[in-house]
Amino acid sequence: MTRIAKIMFLLLLAGVLLALGCAAGSNPEVGTPTDDGTIAGFWLGLWHGFILFFTFIISLFNQNVGIYEVHNSGWAYNLGYLLGVIIFFSGSGSGSSKCRTVYVKEA
Repeated sequence: MTRIAKIMFLLLLAGVLLALGCAAGSNPEVGTPTDDGTIAGFWLGLWHGFILFFTFIISLFNQNVGIYEVHNSGWAYNLGYLLGVIIFFSGSGSGSSKCRTVYVKEA
C-alpha cells in the first residue's frame, strides 16, 4: 500500500466513524405524555418546524428551551417537523419563477 492510499484509507475510516457517531438514537419518550398529559402530534411538529430558527436562537441563551419535543407521537410529529422546516427555510420560490432574458452575441 502506498503512503497516499494509507492516508486516504485513514481519512475514509475517520469519516465513517464520524458519520456513525452522529447517527440518531432511539427516543424512549415517544408515546409518553408530558406532565400535563399531552403528546405532541403532527400539527405541533409542524409548528415546531416553523419556529425552529427562533427557538434555536433562544435555546443558546436559555437551557430550559429545546428545539425538539421528545414527548411526541413518533412518525407523525417527525413528518410535521420536517415539513415545517422545509416550508420555512425554502422561501416562497418566487426567485425560480422569474423570467430571465439571455442575449446571444452574434459573430
